[in-house]
Amino acid sequence: MAFILIADDDELIAELASQVLIDAGHACGWVTSAEDCWELLKRRRPDAVLLDQDMPGMSGLSMLRKLRQSAEFYDLPVLMFTAMSGVQDETQAIYAGAQGFIRKPFDPRGLTSRVQRVLAKRKDRPRHQDLQTYLEQNAGFANKAAGPRRVI
Repeated sequence: MAFILIADDDELIAELASQVLIDAGHACGWVTSAEDCWELLKRRRPDAVLLDQDMPGMSGLSMLRKLRQSAEFYDLPVLMFTAMSGVQDETQAIYAGAQGFIRKPFDPRGLTSRVQRVLAKRKDRPRHQDLQTYLEQNAGFANKAAGPRRVI
C-alpha cells in the first residue's frame, strides 16, 4: 500500500481518482491547489503525487519545478494529471521532471497501472534519500570512511 496525493482543482475528478486508487489498495488524499499541496507535503510525504498541470494560482508545472528544486522533494515521484492534450504540454512536464503523464478523462485501469509502474520503479530504493548523500554516491564517494578519491 502506498500513500498517493492528488492535487487537482476539479474536486469531482480528484475524488474519482482517489476512489480508484483506494479501491486498488492505496491510501489516498487530495487537495485543490498547488499551494495546499505544498503545505501538506511539508507535513506528510506521500509515495507519489498526481499533479494537475493547469490549476489556478500556482500551476502544476510550477509546482513540479518547485519540487525538483527542493532538497527534500527532488526525488518525489510525480505524474502529471491533466486534460491538456498538446504534445508540448507533455514534453514540458517530462522535461521538468515528471515521471509520466495521465490524460483526463482517465481510464481507471490505466490510472492504477501508471501509478503501479511508478511505484514499482522505486520499490528497491529508499523512500527518500537526502540530496547530499545522493550526490556523494553518484559522484563515487559513497564510502566516506575511505575519504575522497584522488584522481591523478
